Formats: sequence, C-alpha cells, structure tokens
Amino acid sequence: LGYSRLRALQMLPMRTLSVTAVLFHMSILVCGALVHTPNTPRSFQECFTAVTVMGDSSAALTAAASLHHVQPPARRGALMALGSGNVISTPGTMTRDERLRSRYGGTVFEPEQGWGSNDADIGFSYEEMAATMKDIVSYSRGETVTGTVLGFEPNGALVDIGVKSSAYCSLIESALVKPQKPEEVFELGELYDFQIVSREDENGQLMLSRRRILTEAAWEAVAAFMTEDKVVNGVVAAVNRGGAMLTVNGLRAFLPGSHYLPGQNPPEELIGKELAVKLLDVDKENNRLVVSHKKAMVDQTIQELSVGTVLKGVVTAVKPYGAFVDVGGMSGLLHISQISCDHISDVASVLPVGMAIKCMVISQDKGKGRVALSTKTLESEPGDMLKNQEKVFAEAEDTAAKYKERLEAERKAREEAAQDVIFGLESVFNDPPAEEGEAGESTPESVLPFES
Repeated sequence: LGYSRLRALQMLPMRTLSVTAVLFHMSILVCGALVHTPNTPRSFQECFTAVTVMGDSSAALTAAASLHHVQPPARRGALMALGSGNVISTPGTMTRDERLRSRYGGTVFEPEQGWGSNDADIGFSYEEMAATMKDIVSYSRGETVTGTVLGFEPNGALVDIGVKSSAYCSLIESALVKPQKPEEVFELGELYDFQIVSREDENGQLMLSRRRILTEAAWEAVAAFMTEDKVVNGVVAAVNRGGAMLTVNGLRAFLPGSHYLPGQNPPEELIGKELAVKLLDVDKENNRLVVSHKKAMVDQTIQELSVGTVLKGVVTAVKPYGAFVDVGGMSGLLHISQISCDHISDVASVLPVGMAIKCMVISQDKGKGRVALSTKTLESEPGDMLKNQEKVFAEAEDTAAKYKERLEAERKAREEAAQDVIFGLESVFNDPPAEEGEAGESTPESVLPFES
C-alpha cells in the first residue's frame, strides 16, 4: 500500500496537491512502514490497510488494534461497515477505480447546503461578476500615476494604483527630506502623485517615488525665485570653513563664506536656524544651488534706510578719495569731504581698514543700491573726528537727532520762503493796470522813468 501511494504521489504534478493532501499521504507512508513488518499479525495489517484506504488515516491504528482480534467473518463485516462507500472487492488488492476512489474520495469539498444551481443563493450572477471585472492596467518605469494610500509599514507605505498588487513607496522616496515615519507625509485614504521607479518584482509589486515629483516642482520654484529676485528663507544644515549648507525649498544649497557677512564666516550656532537668502546660481542639470545672505541683507537694509539714519559699520577699504564702509551687508562710500570739517590729507590715518565706526546716511539710490555716508554731520564741534573719535561715536544718536531737527527747520524755512515768492508773484500779476489819465499826469511824456 505504501509503495503504490508513493508511486502515485510521484506521478502527480506537485502543484495539483494541497498541503493537506501531502501531509495525508506522508502519514500513510509512515504508518504503513510501522505496521507492515514481519512481526505484525496478518489480521492487524489487513485492518490497517482497509481503514486507511477508506480515507480515515487518523483512526487507522486504533481501528486495526480493535479489529484484528475478531474472527475473520466478523472482522470482514466490520470493515465493510467502516468502508460503507469505499468497498474493496478483493481483500489485499484494489482495482484502479477502488484505488482512485479511496485516494481522492475524502478530499472533495461540498457546502453544507450543497451546490445550488440558483445564482440567487450565491448573491450574484456570473454576468454581474463579469461586468465588474476590468482590464488590469500596467505601467512602465518613469510614468506618473495617482494612487491612494492604503496602509503604513515601518519603512514605507502601501499605495493602490489600480494594478493587481499594491505598490510600495519607501521612506526615502516619500519626501524631499527623509521622514522618520510615513505618517508624517502621508494620510490614509488620500490621493498623491507618484512616479514608477522599478519593474514588477516576483510578487507583482511596483516601487514608487514621490520625492522625484517633489524635486521637479522644487527646482521650478527656485528658478522662479531667482527670476523674481525674491528673498527666501533657508534652514542651516551644516557649517564648514568654506561656508554653510542650507535647505532651501527642500533642496540642498551652498552659502559661500564670502556671502554671509563681510569679514565673517557662518558660526556653528546657526545650525538649525533660518537664514534669509537670495539665489545666486540655479543649475538643475548639475544639481547646484548657490545662495547669498549678504545680498538679502542689502535689499532689506536699503528698504529700511532713510536720510539721517545712523548706522554701525566696518571700514572695508580705503581709497585716496574716501573709505568704503560695510553697513549691514551693504557697502557705502564715506567721501573724504564728509569725514570731518577739518582738512584731511590721509584717509588711512583717520579710518584704518577694519575699524568699527558709526556714520549717518546723507543720500541713497535704492535702485542702484548706493549709499552716501558721513561722519562730519556727527561732530558736535568741528574737527572732533580728528581729535576725539570716541566722543563722536558715543554722541552719534543725539547729534543725529539735532541734525534732523536742523534739517527739518531748514526745510520749513525754504518752504515758507518759496511760498512768499509765489504770493508776491501772484500779487504782481493780479493787480489791475493804472488808468491812462492818471498815468499821464504822474509821468510826463518828456520824462522817462530811468532818467529821473
């Protein structure tokens, strides 16, 4: 019996056998090897073979142990009763039909109510099922699809894009900056755009990327910012000797040290903080993004400047005609004639490079970003910039306030003088002309005005 079952098992395709069927046949082989030995009584072997053929391998040993003590006629009747539907015509041998019936007779599933012929018992008809079936779409790598987030996993999210298996989007492909959990960037049931980044694997699953779509949109945004010359905020991610690395609109950007503040490099305390910057270079092909904090500060400073404002600055360069002073990232000119009321022959001796000073804005050109500065207007006494610079810088705000008041008084005086001139001209043009008789009596014809 064991040999015949083994041959049948070898001849069948493995994919046609379920796990239960395989375990059943293996149990038969093991039990048959234990029972069919030279020392086992013949009656016990017959009982085991018959009960096993009937399909009840779990009760084979128990039934065999209870029946082999019975006399042969009674034993044969008991076996027939047990077999009911699997009758063996000749004990010890089986025909082909008996062998197939015993092998597959107990593995057929049948519902408790039986197989009904009415589709209403199932709940739907085959026509309805066919109407609901759609063609399974397929995608290739690089295509953009819209999918619904179905669930979260520790390292990604499952997305339904309308194919036979749920697609997968890993954490690193979920956003421009890798999140800690997929819940930070996705919501269950929401629709998102993804890009196919792989072919189907052995399970029919596709790999998706949302980061590539967001990257394209981010490059378009920064290109528009540069065209508009717009100030944007970036988060400092790292600092080194050459400058700093920032995250601008989700993209990595480089801030050169020369474009932070004049004479300064970005300190480590800036890591994690926001910094206002302007875009200097946007190169998507080479993945290069360069920004400037100094340029952003210049634009902000020049918008807030007004004539008479006192600023702190550092002398960055000295020329024969004056000195250049950095004020809030912007370079202004302090002309030699505006340093002091007294004569100056050598600018470097009064304002060396690197010296911190205070100066006043006397004129500006916001369109060109030019600012004219003066320290002469901050002198309470002529020549203080040459004699006592500390006093000039200490009293700069008070002196500037007095200077503004003086400018305001002068402006009002000029306006009043202009109004007087206008009123005088109006009175001249509005007076009526003198009569001819009166004019003849007062001024003889023989006498001209310039002769008298």
